[in-house]
Amino acid sequence: MDLQYTPEQTQLRESVERFVREAYDFAHRRKLVTSERGHDEGCWRQYAEFGWLAIPFSEEDGGIGGDATDTGIVMEGVGRGLLLEPYLASVVLGGGMLAALGSAAQKAQWLQPMMGGERKLALAYAEPASRYEITHCEATARREGDAYVIDGAKTLVYGGPAADAFVVIARTSGAVGDRAGLSAFVVDAGTPGLALTPYATHDGQRAADLTLQGVRVDAGRRLGEEGGAAEALERVIDQGIAALASEAVGAMAVLVDSTLEYLKTRQQFGRPIGTNQALQHRMVDMYIALDEARSMALYGALMLRDEDTAARRKALSATKIEIDRTARRVGQEAVQMHGAMGVTEELAVGHYFKRLSMIATTFGDSDWHVERYMAS
Repeated sequence: MDLQYTPEQTQLRESVERFVREAYDFAHRRKLVTSERGHDEGCWRQYAEFGWLAIPFSEEDGGIGGDATDTGIVMEGVGRGLLLEPYLASVVLGGGMLAALGSAAQKAQWLQPMMGGERKLALAYAEPASRYEITHCEATARREGDAYVIDGAKTLVYGGPAADAFVVIARTSGAVGDRAGLSAFVVDAGTPGLALTPYATHDGQRAADLTLQGVRVDAGRRLGEEGGAAEALERVIDQGIAALASEAVGAMAVLVDSTLEYLKTRQQFGRPIGTNQALQHRMVDMYIALDEARSMALYGALMLRDEDTAARRKALSATKIEIDRTARRVGQEAVQMHGAMGVTEELAVGHYFKRLSMIATTFGDSDWHVERYMAS
C-alpha cells in the first residue's frame, strides 16, 4: 500500500497550511473567540471557494469526490490554526448524514448549498442522559398524516449557534437504547417549537443545546427509511473520530514546533534552556508522540473504507485511544516546558492544550473506547 500523498493531496496540504499561516494567525483567532458569531464568515466563504467544503462528497452529489485522507489534510490544517469555523460540524457530521441518507432532491436543497458556503449544517444526536452511547435516544418523532411531530432535547450540538439547519436524530419506534427505530430529520433553525441555547465551550468553539416541543416537519424532511438511521449515524461518528484525529495531529505539530523554538531562545544562566539534556530528552519524546499520532490518524482514515463494521469500529477506537494518549503527553509537556507562560491567555500554547483536551472527550473518552475496543 502506497502511503505517500498524491501530487493533488500535497498541493491541498500546502494550500491549507499557507492559508493558516497567512490569513489566520493567533491574534485573528483571539478576536473571533470573543466576537458575536465566534467565527469568520469571510473565511467560511473562502473555504467554499477553495473547494474544502466539497471534498468528502461524491461528484454525483456535486462534490469533489475526495476520501477521508483528503478530509484529514484539511482537518490537520484546522488543528494547526485552531480554526473556529464549523468545518467538523457542518461538513463531516451534518453533511455526512445528508450524503449517507439524503435523496437527490434533499441533497440539492441542503447539501449543495452547504458546499457552496451558503448554508451551515449541524448534527443533533447527543442527549443529556446518553453519555457516549449514540443510539441512546429519548427524543421522539410521531407520524401525523404527511408530517412528523418531534419532541425531546439534544445537547452539545457542535456548530449549533451558526447552523441554518439541523439533522435531528429522533426515535420513531423501539425503546430508548435500541439501535433500530432511529430516524433523521432536517429541521431548519427558527422552526416553531425549536429553542436553541448557545454557549462557548472550554476551547473557544461554539455549541448549543436544543429543545424541541411539538416541532412539526413534513415527511419530505426525513432522511432515508423510517427507523433506519443508526448505521449511517455510527459511520458518520466514526468519520468524525478520524477527522478529529487529524485535527489533533495538526495541533500537536504546532506545540512541538513552538516548544522547540522556545527551548532554543529562552535564556537561563546565560545559555538557552534547550542545552539542558533532560529537556532535550523530553523534546524527543514529544516528537515520537507526534509521529505515533500521525500514524494512527492515517490508520483511522484508511480503515473507514472497511465494510466490516466491527473491524472499522475497533480500528477507530484504537485511533481515539492513541490520539488521546499522545495529545495529553504533547500538550502537558508543551505547557510545562513553557513554564507559567504556558497557561496564559496571551500565549497560544494554552489554547492548543485546551483544544486537545476537548478532543479527548469528544465522541468518547479513552476509557469508553477501551471498553468498545475490548467488546469488538
